[in-house]
Amino acid sequence: MQRKIHILVIPYPLQGHINPMLQLSKRLASKGPRVTFIATSRISKSIQAHESTSINFETISDGSEEVQDLETIDEKLKRFKSKVSQDLPKLIEKHNSSKYPPKFLVYDSILPWALNVARQSGLDGAPFFTQSCVVNAIYYHAHQGTLQMPLEEGSSISLPSIPSLGINDMPSIFRDMESYPGELNVMVNQFSNFQEANWLLCNTFDELEDEVINWMTSRWHFKTIGPAIPSIYLDKRLEDDKEYGLNLFKPSMDTCMKWLETKKIGSVVYISFGSMAALGEEQMVEITSGLKNSNCYFLWVVRESECKKLPSNFLQEIVEKGLVVSWCPQLEVLAHKAIGCFMTHCGWNSTLEALSLGVPMIAMPQWMDQTTNAKYIMDVWKVGVRIKVDEKGIVTKEEIELCIREVIGGDRGKEMKRNLMKWMELAKEAVDKDGSSDKNIDEFVAKISHS
Repeated sequence: MQRKIHILVIPYPLQGHINPMLQLSKRLASKGPRVTFIATSRISKSIQAHESTSINFETISDGSEEVQDLETIDEKLKRFKSKVSQDLPKLIEKHNSSKYPPKFLVYDSILPWALNVARQSGLDGAPFFTQSCVVNAIYYHAHQGTLQMPLEEGSSISLPSIPSLGINDMPSIFRDMESYPGELNVMVNQFSNFQEANWLLCNTFDELEDEVINWMTSRWHFKTIGPAIPSIYLDKRLEDDKEYGLNLFKPSMDTCMKWLETKKIGSVVYISFGSMAALGEEQMVEITSGLKNSNCYFLWVVRESECKKLPSNFLQEIVEKGLVVSWCPQLEVLAHKAIGCFMTHCGWNSTLEALSLGVPMIAMPQWMDQTTNAKYIMDVWKVGVRIKVDEKGIVTKEEIELCIREVIGGDRGKEMKRNLMKWMELAKEAVDKDGSSDKNIDEFVAKISHS
């Protein structure tokens, strides 16, 4: 009898990286392998292990318990690498003497060194790219030197299988390289040893980014496995897969859902800028005014660290029209019939969630890959509008009001909804039985089972 294969999965401890890697773990486990998700000390307390009995959880130290939060990205990754490189082999060794010795490591693509750690312990490995395929392709071209940097103001960037991009459509770290050298280095270095891996996995689906995916699959063993969101919102084939199973912030579940239940279909603007974005005080004031002037109902996620930037009397003024919470169950909110549009920072997980659940977007990208995602939301998939910034880089209250009215009540909003019906169906088909992503996961499991 063939021994059950054992796959280890390790993310970098950020919510936007953990969520899709948890979902991939559940999909892999549903195909037969034993899957162990490796949580580092920073996130282990936040994982609801009981939510997914199909996955096993292990915790190793990433050194975060010994440091303050004032590290640069370079310092964080250096510490993470140093500690995990020591502790991961010990974990593998422990499991080697168990009933199911591990055979394979799926690692976050921003940890390219994890492939060497795996192979030194006798495992093979594959990177999992948590951002869109087009953004990964841009970073690849930067690594190869085929993208000339720094980019010239006003230039048009032309890359294989990607629409012509303006400088404001590129990942923001290319526009401001001096401010973010560490981040640029991390993203480009994903491709430092990727050709040594036998597989490349990405959280997207074939139909969504077909041209650039075809370009990549013609060169490497590149496989799409997304959208990596809970099965209940897509194919409904994974039992009890109703949420990701991890929250680094405590969501106001009952408050949000009870409030939404009192609102009409498609009448609410949902606003969230993710787990990391920090807006300036002036920008927060413009958003508050734009929301009030739109006269729409709104549900706004303002993290506790950001609340002090709200005008002092704002919460009292909006009791009739708005609800402000520090965090919310985003998938449940987006799936609610009362939601009419999503004002978003365009993080890749949020983008995939909105596409899969049929919610038109007001794109207000902040940094990194979000500017490129915003370009695709508006011009390629045609499921949202991209908000314009003024000469100071601020989005005005007039622009916010205009975009809300256009998406919630205008003809353009109706066209977006029609386009979204197509993308919703394609997202579901991709992960359903014999869909493109489902077949890719089948092939991946079959190949590593017999290698």
